Amino acid sequence: MNMKIVATIIFIIGIFFSGNAQSLVYKPINPAFGGDTFNYQWLLSSAESQNKFKETQDLSFGQQSELERFKENLNSQILNQVSSSLFQTQFGTDGLTEGSYVFGSLSIDIYRSNLGLVVDILDTDTGEQSQVIVPGN
Repeated sequence: MNMKIVATIIFIIGIFFSGNAQSLVYKPINPAFGGDTFNYQWLLSSAESQNKFKETQDLSFGQQSELERFKENLNSQILNQVSSSLFQTQFGTDGLTEGSYVFGSLSIDIYRSNLGLVVDILDTDTGEQSQVIVPGN
């Protein structure tokens, strides 16, 4: 083959492919990002059909009846009286004093530090612990 023929064939193929090229333009589908507003309902129904989490029909959402609120309030007052009585029995009228105390499964250590009065509380059943620091002079 002649070099002129090969060059002509390549030139013709180049013109053919460049003539069929088209520009790519992105058009968003979602109306929130500039897409057509008529797509909104279709996108919403598609998303709802794929949603695996269904909303519960509990309309009360944490609202308690008068009886439930009364029961909760009564329990709170009884527990407050019991804890107050235990506090008075264990610590007397002087309040918190340094030492180690045990209330059932709760182990309480009270000591002074440079931060103030430190109260360490340990639940020996679960291993949970908490620390309360009462700032002092």
